[in-house]
Amino acid sequence: MSSHSFSAHSADEDVRNESIKVYVNGELLPKKEAVVSVYDSGFMLGDGIWEGLRVYNGKIAFLNDHLDRLYDSAKVLDFELDLTRAELTQALYDTLAENNMTHDAHLRLMVTRGRKKHPFQDPKLSIYGSTTVIIAEHSKPSEVVLENGMTLFTVHVVRGMPNSQDPKLNSHSKLNCITALTHAQKAGADEALMLDPQGFIATCNSTNFFIVRKGEVWTSTSKYCMNGITRQKVIDLCMANNIPIVEKDFSLFEVYGADEAFVTGTFGGQTPVVTIDGRTVGDGKPVQW
Repeated sequence: MSSHSFSAHSADEDVRNESIKVYVNGELLPKKEAVVSVYDSGFMLGDGIWEGLRVYNGKIAFLNDHLDRLYDSAKVLDFELDLTRAELTQALYDTLAENNMTHDAHLRLMVTRGRKKHPFQDPKLSIYGSTTVIIAEHSKPSEVVLENGMTLFTVHVVRGMPNSQDPKLNSHSKLNCITALTHAQKAGADEALMLDPQGFIATCNSTNFFIVRKGEVWTSTSKYCMNGITRQKVIDLCMANNIPIVEKDFSLFEVYGADEAFVTGTFGGQTPVVTIDGRTVGDGKPVQW
């Protein structure tokens, strides 16, 4: 299997990102000065939530969908954000304005339970309020990835049951996905294809997975994958344009015989997949949208 060293988040380097200002709890600080406490629950325990957002023509795409998921995630983790939706929206646009970003920008919004009084797990020790960080970078998907496509490798690390750690929770605790990706990279692939506990296709480590078979678009059920916003937009567009779209359980048997495959995510949108477990997908040529 060839190694591309691509990912669905590959972007060309932009020197302007060395001088960005980062939002940290209401302050816009130079990149090198933007830090949080070593007592912060996100740093110490992965006790936090995040959203990745894209900026086009001065607007944050699908902002309400992202904020819905963020605030729902906060309810799951049972902590309060210090900012209202309106205040957080303003903070996002203020960060973009400070960095003079209006297009081809990416925002990483992170909120943790906040700084702890002592370095232990108990959430009651986070007594200082939540920590909010916003990183805005000049960034757009690499054309090289779109032109060449990505390779996937199916790993043994599965997406867990919702009564363990719900795959829909966009938390800072991503070790399950990171472990999956390291296995895929060791195999020479760009991204990991992950199965559910029953052995059906679930998702990729950082993106949602789709195949096309005989004129139908297939994706997994939402039981074991992130409820991806771009994933849902693809489903909605298929339905609006009378393209057969199916959410179902399917296995590697159907994947290996697919006519096309692609992954979706906020950063890359739709990224073509050309190889899965060393097997060529379709004619091996990336499909462009």
